[in-house]
Amino acid sequence: MTASHAELWAIAQDLADVARQETLRHFRSPALQAETKESDRFDPVTQADRAAEAAMRAILDERRPDDAILGEEFGHKPGTSGLTWVLDPIDGTRGYMSGTPTWGVLISVADDTGPLMGIIDQPYIGERFSGGFGRAEATGPLGKAPLGCRGPRPLQEAVLFSTFPEVGTEAEERAFRALSRQVRLTRYGMDCYAYALVAAGQIDLVVEAGLQPYDVHAPIAVIQAAGGIVTDWTGGPAHGGGRIVAAANRIIHEQALAVLSQA
Repeated sequence: MTASHAELWAIAQDLADVARQETLRHFRSPALQAETKESDRFDPVTQADRAAEAAMRAILDERRPDDAILGEEFGHKPGTSGLTWVLDPIDGTRGYMSGTPTWGVLISVADDTGPLMGIIDQPYIGERFSGGFGRAEATGPLGKAPLGCRGPRPLQEAVLFSTFPEVGTEAEERAFRALSRQVRLTRYGMDCYAYALVAAGQIDLVVEAGLQPYDVHAPIAVIQAAGGIVTDWTGGPAHGGGRIVAAANRIIHEQALAVLSQA
């Protein structure tokens, strides 16, 4: 089943709309319940995660039945079209269950080469960041604006984000700390919103480890559309997850990789 770019964008917007509705329906509700998906660490999932992904999958089953789907909560559904919808119904469930506003919904379309387009949606804030197929824009309370990453600057002037102070393994954390010591400012806890801030020209770097494909596909599409670069810590493809460096431009990216590799 072939599809035009306009059709894929229309469906992606509908997915974001229905996920926004489902996540907000449960947000800051006293009835919200979180359980952990792993026995050795707290990896929460809520009824909102499952409801949002189920609602998105229902739309895709109706309108794109030949496409594959990869979602955090319900796994992989094979397809025959060559396209895969990659869904994270709530990126930042820990923040969501705590009532913070910067969790988001991640939606992307990928082929064998990686993500082609993506949306980072912030339901509570009302912002939506879209990138791919010639589009790079943000919509929200301030209206519509083009996305564009920051230009080059010295590493010591850079702003670096990561979700957790504890970045991956002990060795990965040491490498991150070495980079953090060289930048102007390091901040934590924004989940997918940090990647949106790279695309919006607000910060320079996001560095993380231990990510899954559904964590990074949409951010890759949005940041690349805005003129940035996303790779693993060796400069290779990042859409498989793992160690991620998202950078506003190639120069700051190279500087960050040099520090991470030395550490």
